[in-house]
Amino acid sequence: MPVRTVGLVGGGVIGSAWAARLLINGIDVRLYDPDPDLPSRMDKVLANALRAYRRMTLAPVAIRGELHIADSLEEAVCDADFIQESGPERIDLKKALFREIAGHARPEVIISSSSSGLLPTDMQDGIAHPERVIVGHPFNPVYLLPLVEIVGGEKTTEETKCRARDFYAEIGMHPLMVRKEVQAFLADRMMEALWRESLHLLNEGVATADELDQAIAYGPGIRWAFMGPYLTYRIAGGEGGMHHFMSQFGPSLKWPWTRFDGPDLTEELLNRVTEQSDDQAAGRSIVELERQRDNCIVSILQGLRVNDNAAGRVLSGYEEKLYRISHDGGRKGADLSDLDLARPLRLHAGVVPPEWVDYNNHMSESSYLQAIGDASDALFQLIGVDEHYHEKGLSYFTVETHLMHHSEITAGQSYYFETQILDLDSKRLHIHHAMHAAADDRVLATGEQMLLHVNTRESKSCPADPLVMGRLEKIFDGHRHLERPAHCGRSIGMPGR
Repeated sequence: MPVRTVGLVGGGVIGSAWAARLLINGIDVRLYDPDPDLPSRMDKVLANALRAYRRMTLAPVAIRGELHIADSLEEAVCDADFIQESGPERIDLKKALFREIAGHARPEVIISSSSSGLLPTDMQDGIAHPERVIVGHPFNPVYLLPLVEIVGGEKTTEETKCRARDFYAEIGMHPLMVRKEVQAFLADRMMEALWRESLHLLNEGVATADELDQAIAYGPGIRWAFMGPYLTYRIAGGEGGMHHFMSQFGPSLKWPWTRFDGPDLTEELLNRVTEQSDDQAAGRSIVELERQRDNCIVSILQGLRVNDNAAGRVLSGYEEKLYRISHDGGRKGADLSDLDLARPLRLHAGVVPPEWVDYNNHMSESSYLQAIGDASDALFQLIGVDEHYHEKGLSYFTVETHLMHHSEITAGQSYYFETQILDLDSKRLHIHHAMHAAADDRVLATGEQMLLHVNTRESKSCPADPLVMGRLEKIFDGHRHLERPAHCGRSIGMPGR
């Protein structure tokens, strides 16, 4: 059963970021948290998430789901298709929450905890249908970082874990199935070792907080974005590989380089860490630091995507999904008989985001090209040229675009497109887009395009798939009788000279 509504219990840093990811993915959210500041916090998190996504991808991004702030836990979970709990890290509180959630949720609905270290077996204790309880541990910011660790308890079924995996993957995450139930799971256990040692080094005056952060950020931290400890050390072994590395450095495992126990959290250590952290922040607010963090994460993700590596590979697939959900009017497999093919297709609409506006407070030239490309993507979704089609090495490439500006629009204003097929054959597609202001239907811009069907693996043109051609021909049968826009085919010139 598809997940259309998610119940969120807890709206702190993690819960609010879960809401942002879900809403951008077009999933309705029912969020419960007794904190009276929840609405204002959600506004800030959604603003950060939209800002980051629009830097990360050219796919049209918007809040596509509906957010409802619930008055009670029961209201948040009773009709949910999936439940994500993000309360405080106290096992007594988790147990109480899970008993209450299980009492109101439908019996088949998965209940997942965002816990960073507590065991799902403990949360299953004494609740109805414990087999549907898991931990789905994300990483901050949840709306950007793809990793989610899935951990089952003693009574969790394999079917539950697989359903959770599929759901998380659908919203652009990288689900990692943890083989055995263990406290703190995988990533946090490794990070905890690093954190304990850093506290020892700071406590003993070996280094400051800023120096320790530099030791990671300027070296191994860059490498860790795409390569964990095992591949890193394999390369360190040279041609001899991991066996050579382990043979050479194995004895150091017995040396007292690191400590298992953390230092005593004395008032002196707490004050020292706090003071040095304040110095590092240098007066920057949490919002400023979050945005700097998000900017850098986006840059890393984009670089990894270019190299088809690690989280960048996840982003590539997720971006295809973002294009798909942005075009509700052009879903693959839509019944063309439900469309009025005697007029141009209305498949794509949107609101001008702030970053599309130039110094004149008008939509910029490059943004018009982006919007026209989005309208073409909506047509592609309708005819079946989607992520699955691209996986076969087939696509349409734009070979020529003629853009004309007719009127102006600015940030926050709504628009829609009308798309007309002018001509086609097995390899070529000639289309016309008209961009209209939603408020008064005036024409803002037009874009005439010639597209070529290609085999991306062989880097050459090829005939479109028969199913795609069939849908195009059916649309064209209706459009061939439409009046051809007078400016189609014209060239730029200066009349009268």
